Amino acid sequence: MTAKNHSTVTEFILAGLTHQQELQLPLFILFSVIYIASVVGNLGLILLIVLSSHLHTPMYYLISNLSFIDLCHSSVITPRMPISFLSETNTISYPECMIQLCFFHIFAIAECHMLAAMAYDRYVAICSPLLYNVIMSYQVCSLLVMGLYFLGIISSTIHTGFMQRLLFCKANVVNHYFCDLFPLLSLSCSSTYINEILILCFSAFNILVPTLSILSSYIFIINSILHIPSTEGRYKAFTTCTSHIVAVILSYGSAMFVYLQPSSVNSMDQGKVSSVFYTNILPMLNPLTYSLRNKDVKIALIKTLEKRRFP
Repeated sequence: MTAKNHSTVTEFILAGLTHQQELQLPLFILFSVIYIASVVGNLGLILLIVLSSHLHTPMYYLISNLSFIDLCHSSVITPRMPISFLSETNTISYPECMIQLCFFHIFAIAECHMLAAMAYDRYVAICSPLLYNVIMSYQVCSLLVMGLYFLGIISSTIHTGFMQRLLFCKANVVNHYFCDLFPLLSLSCSSTYINEILILCFSAFNILVPTLSILSSYIFIINSILHIPSTEGRYKAFTTCTSHIVAVILSYGSAMFVYLQPSSVNSMDQGKVSSVFYTNILPMLNPLTYSLRNKDVKIALIKTLEKRRFP
């Protein structure tokens, strides 16, 4: 289905984060730095895991895939933002808007399920350490990763397909800095009832199901940690989960705020602020939280730098 057959609107204007001129240049610099840091951090963590043989474990395999998702996630949205701060009108064509919508949701949904897979990995590592390499084998990890990408592609394709069936008659100013579901639905001059039902259903599945999986995993994890006799052992076991807990709170908190409410009560301006966390800030923070608090990553980085410096 093409825009020509279903819409008189051939392009959209993205309203951006703010219209205050004095903030445009500082925001341009800020989001440029954030994107560069995100690319360097995620790409660096992926390369470090690939190059360091002692990081070739299920946990780091999942972390490297999370970094790949974050890298793609931020690359779909962030590169256009600095340009919008310097241009008078930030336009995006109808096909580009649908493509951005599709890929954004693929990686956003994949990240939700990736965090659930990582919680399961921590559950197995702490609750069944002797069977860890058997339960979390390479085949199991590969199936988990392929499954979460499959869920992302299916959900995103359905959302994008039903979005293309809507009519956009005259209004084309999207009250957001990228093409997202609710801002686009508010512009449609046809019924959006089915789209809103799909958003609530898929959001409930892709947010609540992984959330319940994570909560269940941590209930068993906490129970196992409390049965560890030494304080040092309990602390060590808990610290392996802290980075993941931080990522879950930031990612799921902002996503729930945006998507798990009807569009009639959804504040677009508040949604834009929440979206900044999971489209810009979170992809930059994840590689930091998983490296700065991880001794194995620090050791691998030092060894890699020493090899490059003293071949």
